[in-house]
Amino acid sequence: MKISIASDHGGYLLKIEVIKYLKNKGYEVIDVGCDSLDSCDYPIFAHKAAELVENGFVNRGIVICTSGEGVSICANKHKNVRCGLIYNKEVARLTRQHNNVNMIAIGAKYTSCEDAFEYVDLFLNTEFEGGRHNRRVDMIDL
Repeated sequence: MKISIASDHGGYLLKIEVIKYLKNKGYEVIDVGCDSLDSCDYPIFAHKAAELVENGFVNRGIVICTSGEGVSICANKHKNVRCGLIYNKEVARLTRQHNNVNMIAIGAKYTSCEDAFEYVDLFLNTEFEGGRHNRRVDMIDL
């Protein structure tokens, strides 16, 4: 599975840890930036990660900033992208089961590395339930 990942300066350190974690599990990771703790504009990087998902170049995407909100908003501007803001394990599971998200956003200020790893595992290993949720997901994709 190919995964795009992006962050701004506020999510940079957590992004580096998530990349290591994913690579150790055998995932192919495409890091589209940022590349340091220097202040930067999160939309540039969130859009790059979402474009890879939108165009089918990767299977899933992960975006990280201080709160997770800004990168989530950016990712959701892209056609065929459904990005959920993850803040606990149940939400990580439900966004896959019910919303069929193909991207997640994480707030680095509020998420430990251990929690981020759990959220990522749930995101990558939880199946979409389909059924009544298909109709609802179809309503999202205008």
